[in-house]
Amino acid sequence: MKKTSIYIEPDVDVALARRAASEGTTKAAVIRQALRDAADASRRVKPRARAVFSGPSDLASRVDEYLADGDFGAS
Repeated sequence: MKKTSIYIEPDVDVALARRAASEGTTKAAVIRQALRDAADASRRVKPRARAVFSGPSDLASRVDEYLADGDFGAS
């Protein structure tokens, strides 16, 4: 484990002390878990949507018309 130092606001220190006491642990353990959770969340790959459709913008509302006008499903 690597030691590091941080500065926190007094109200955060009090909140950490309360939470640690309620969980029966130390402030350091609460902080380590919060940092671990934050680091894990940032490592997850977040999918990004890409626009790949170039059809008509009203396709969803007029799908039956487009299907009837085209040769979709024709053999």
